[in-house]
Amino acid sequence: MNKKLQQTLETKRRITDAAKTLIFNKGYKATSIEDIVEASGSSKGNIYYHFKSKEGLFLHIIEEWDEEWEQRWKEKEHLYPTATDKLYGMFDQLALDELNHPISKAIDEFVNSEDLAEDVKSKMAEIFASHFAFNKELLQQGIAAGEFAPGDAETLSVVLESLLAGLSQTTRVVNIEDVQRLYHDAVTVFLRGITPR
Repeated sequence: MNKKLQQTLETKRRITDAAKTLIFNKGYKATSIEDIVEASGSSKGNIYYHFKSKEGLFLHIIEEWDEEWEQRWKEKEHLYPTATDKLYGMFDQLALDELNHPISKAIDEFVNSEDLAEDVKSKMAEIFASHFAFNKELLQQGIAAGEFAPGDAETLSVVLESLLAGLSQTTRVVNIEDVQRLYHDAVTVFLRGITPR
């Protein structure tokens, strides 16, 4: 790797790490570009060079978090032999993330912003599309193995993601000790609807 590329990656990493710390501690809306400039030691122009906007920077953080989550999942997916087991395992991992990760609240703030630019909305749509694809692949495995009734895996993937989004909101208002049980029960209810009779 040449020196200039290495410096670029280091600068991007420094900006991202500073933004994460601020957003996770203060929230998305309360964190300004000026805060990120001060915390990262980078100029405003440098931040905009790498990310175009505060929204672009936060989308980058969301994508990194998704990639980290998927990497953690891949490392233990082999522990779950069936698609049903994988659904429970996936929901368990998500429940633990909801308990311990400050990005969840920041994402809520971000998604509910009324003034998101069209390119930001498009990027969010891409992120959700990757979630739908992940869900669809898992559901297709279960359908192919006869664990789940034949059905439209694409539609079910959206239903599954909607269930997860609702659970994410619910975890803000329930006792922490109930979160993992709620996620587990949600999988059970979902499976009742797609398990062959």
